[in-house]
Amino acid sequence: MSNQKQQKPTLTGQRFKTRKRDEKERFDPTQFQESVVQGLNQTGTDLEAVAKFLDFSGAKLDYRRYAETLFDILVAGGMLAPGGALSDDMTRTNFCLFTAPEDVKTMRAYAQVFNKLIRRYKYLEKGFEEEIKKLLLFLNGFSESERNKLAMLTGILLANGNLSASILSSLFNDNLVKEGLSPAFAVKLFKSWISERDINSVAASLRKVGMDNRLIELFPLNKRSYDHFSKYFTDAGLKELSDFARNQQSLGARKELQKELQEQMSQGVSFKEIIAYGKEEIKKSSISEQMMIGIVWTSVMSLVEWNKKEELVTEQAIKQLKQHSPLLKAFTTQDLSELTLLLRVQDYCYDNIHFMKAFQKIVLLLYKVEVVSEEAILKWYTEAHLAKGKSVFLEQMKKFVEWLKNAEEAEDADSLSVSRWCLSSKLNV
Repeated sequence: MSNQKQQKPTLTGQRFKTRKRDEKERFDPTQFQESVVQGLNQTGTDLEAVAKFLDFSGAKLDYRRYAETLFDILVAGGMLAPGGALSDDMTRTNFCLFTAPEDVKTMRAYAQVFNKLIRRYKYLEKGFEEEIKKLLLFLNGFSESERNKLAMLTGILLANGNLSASILSSLFNDNLVKEGLSPAFAVKLFKSWISERDINSVAASLRKVGMDNRLIELFPLNKRSYDHFSKYFTDAGLKELSDFARNQQSLGARKELQKELQEQMSQGVSFKEIIAYGKEEIKKSSISEQMMIGIVWTSVMSLVEWNKKEELVTEQAIKQLKQHSPLLKAFTTQDLSELTLLLRVQDYCYDNIHFMKAFQKIVLLLYKVEVVSEEAILKWYTEAHLAKGKSVFLEQMKKFVEWLKNAEEAEDADSLSVSRWCLSSKLNV
C-alpha cells in the first residue's frame, strides 16, 4: 500500500475578468456635489447663468443618479442630512434658494430655473416631486425665512403645473401638524398659488388628486373642524380658501344626505318619517329648501332602473313621481323651491336623452298634484329656464302655457280643468 498522500481534488476552469463597465459604480455624491457647488459659486446670483450652467452640466454630470443631491444643493446649498440639517463634511454654496432674498420676484426666477431644468431633463420630474415631499417633512429643521421661501416657491411651481398637488400629503405629517407648522406653511403656499392663478384653478388641482377634502387634516384632531379651518384661513387673508373648504363640506354633507334618503326610500320608510328627517337635516346642517328639493329629486329618480324606450320611460317616470309626490310637495313650500325643482327637471331631461319627450308630462303632473304652481311654470317659461334644450322644452310647454294664461281665474287651481286640458291635448297623466 502506497504511503504517498492522495492529492486533493481541485476545481479548475477559466477565470473571467470582470469588465469595467459591468462593475457597479459605488454611490459617492462627493465629486458630483463639488462640481455643482463650484459651478453655482461661479454663476453667483445670476439665475439666467445658473440655468445655463445646469443645462450644460447635464451632459457631463450624472443627474439621474444624483438627482436628490442636485436638488438639495439648489434649495439648501448642500446635501441635507435627515431632519433638514446640512451635512457637515460636504462642500456648500451660499448661492441657493434658502440664501436668496425673500420676495416674489426672486421666487419666480428660481421657479424658472427648476422649470427649465426639468423640461430639459424630463427624467428629473419624478425625483423633483419626491424632493419637495422630503423637504416638506423637514420643515422643522429649517428657519422661518427658509420655510417661507420654500412655501412661496412651491406655490408658484404648483401654479405652473411643475408639481402635483399630491405633494401636500407631506403636510399631514403628525409632528408637523402638532407643532402648527403645517397650517402656517399652507398659508404662505396657498397665497403664492392663488396669486399666480385663482381659487378655481387651485380647486381643480386639489380635486384631481383627491386633496380637496383633506385640507382639514392640516390641524390636530382637537382643532379639526370646519369652523376652526374657516377662521384660521380667513384671519390669514385666505377667505376664498375658507369658502372653498365650506363648499366641500356642504358637498360632502349633501352626498351623505342623498345616500341616506335613497336608503330610506328603498327600505320603504314612511313618507312622514322621511319628511321629518329631511326637515331636521335642513335645521341641523343649515341646508336651504332649494338645496333639499334638488337632493330629494335626485334621490327619487335614482331609485328606478329606467327603460331605454321613450314611450315606456315616460310611463315609468309619471308613476314614480306620482307615488313620491308627497315628498316633493313637502320641500316646495317656497316659490324659489318650486322654480328650483322645474330647473332640476329640465336639467335631468336634457342630460338623459330618453327623457327629452317626457318633460311636458312631468311638469303637468307636478302641477296637477300641486307640487309646482302656475306662477312657477310661467316664470320658468318666460325668463328663468336653462339654456339646455331650451327650444325643445319651450315648444313642448307652449300650448299648456297658453292655456294657463287664458284660463279663467276660478279654474286655475281646479284639478278638473287640468284634466279637461289633458284630454283635449291627448295627454294621459
